[in-house]
Amino acid sequence: MHTQRMAVSVSVLALLTLAACGTEPGSGSGGDGGDTVQSDVPVTGVAWSVDSLTVDGKKTEAPEGSRLEFDPKGRAKAGFGCNHISADARVEGDRITFGKPVSTQMACDEATEKAEKAALAAMDGEVTAKLSGEKLTLTTEGGDTFALSEEKPAALAGTRWAVTTLLSGETATSVPADLPKDRVPHLTFGEDGTVHGNSGCNSFHGKAEVKGSTITFGPPAGTRKMCPEAEMETERAVLAALDGPATYTIKGSTLTVTSKDGKGVGATATPATTEGTQEHG
Repeated sequence: MHTQRMAVSVSVLALLTLAACGTEPGSGSGGDGGDTVQSDVPVTGVAWSVDSLTVDGKKTEAPEGSRLEFDPKGRAKAGFGCNHISADARVEGDRITFGKPVSTQMACDEATEKAEKAALAAMDGEVTAKLSGEKLTLTTEGGDTFALSEEKPAALAGTRWAVTTLLSGETATSVPADLPKDRVPHLTFGEDGTVHGNSGCNSFHGKAEVKGSTITFGPPAGTRKMCPEAEMETERAVLAALDGPATYTIKGSTLTVTSKDGKGVGATATPATTEGTQEHG
């Protein structure tokens, strides 16, 4: 039927051009506008911060930095500061149907594990989505809820970006959680076309020219210490991403930098006052 074809079209386009809930006039061949099709809740392409989770009637604040994102390819990705969770996600009207979620298997602290277990349960089946301004509520069939808020993009320059993920093509690996505090990789871009930070072992600084969605990194200079292999491995992965031209995107407080050979990093905005932001090696 014509209405069914339009519904499929709306879902595929992920409603990038449609308004929030409600109905849109049909464009049937008769031109009378009599047919209608329900618009999907526009959750795609937005960085959502998870504020809280209510499971079995008990509300729990989500760990700081908890996020959920729906990409245009029909995939949902969630993170609560430890493991990466992903699942297929189909948006139809105010319903989101998740496929079986998958997760990395790192050991996490108790609060994070609790949030992850709740997310894995919610991201397996159908939820109802309700959008109110910049707030989104997802409700499972069992009545559990996720409260989310839309994140505004952080500024590239002047923000301290803590590297959380190492990318290699389609593979994403979490930065080891047990790195010493002063060796957690991070980046800070200057308005003057520079970048400085720590790559996992050594501090560094260098050029970083930004044009549009591209950052062109110059050869970095910095300290030349040797560290345990886990830290050196992280450093090699970070520096491989910051080599020559790379594309970048910012969604909410998440930065992704990807070089032309597929090497990249994912980073999260952190307070600029955090210790160690000014080292230049």
